[in-house]
Amino acid sequence: MNSDMIVSDLLKEQANIRHGFFTRQGGVSTGIYDSLNCGYGSGDKTESVRENRKRVAGKLGIAHGNVLTVRQVHSSRAVVADSNWSQDSLPEADAIVTAEPDVAIGVLTADCTPVLFCDSAAAVIGAAHAGWRGAKGGVIEAVIAEMESLGASRERICATIGPAISRAAYEVGEDFQGNFLAEDESNADFFSQSDNNSRPHFDLPGYCQKRLALAGIVSVERMELCTYTDDSLFYSYRRSIHQGEADYGRQISAIVIL
Repeated sequence: MNSDMIVSDLLKEQANIRHGFFTRQGGVSTGIYDSLNCGYGSGDKTESVRENRKRVAGKLGIAHGNVLTVRQVHSSRAVVADSNWSQDSLPEADAIVTAEPDVAIGVLTADCTPVLFCDSAAAVIGAAHAGWRGAKGGVIEAVIAEMESLGASRERICATIGPAISRAAYEVGEDFQGNFLAEDESNADFFSQSDNNSRPHFDLPGYCQKRLALAGIVSVERMELCTYTDDSLFYSYRRSIHQGEADYGRQISAIVIL
């Protein structure tokens, strides 16, 4: 495994697509942001984040050095990118879809689930930031719908679920669990407790995998990598809270049509 860019076995087989689930390694940021922090919304130096993003673009083969992201708000909204947009005027959304070559699209995470999509035959790609709110609200389905609007077919769409917080590290409240069980009693499969007195733990990547299956996506890969437990490779919002840190970095997951 490359220490600064993790590649999906499923997506690397797709023609004319390049992608990467980038880790926190290989950048210029320092301190708690060490080193490939790609989040402008963090307290990191703007010039460091800009350089980190340029390095990501370079790994993806994007000459202009830009990876499109959105202002993530834990929504179910997916937007279509047909050109580059300014960092000063980002759309509020949690997923991006494009059919434009050489336009890299990405999402930022620090425990939430990144999902990269592609239909290489139609040359359509997507990227989703799926926290529990977005996943429950339908951000995965929104990506698929927008991809279909650009000519993709859900029978051909491949999706990879990237590094995210694992069930073992994701402790939640009983109200949280009840909210998911009210949606569908079978969601109980994504919760576990060590004993009756402990708080439940939630399998967010597993829940995203279920939503993909229910949407008719057959080709799915799930990476079993936990952002909380591996501090050498990943930023983690929850870990930063538990360690009393003032802020946290964000890793980026990105994809591009060549």
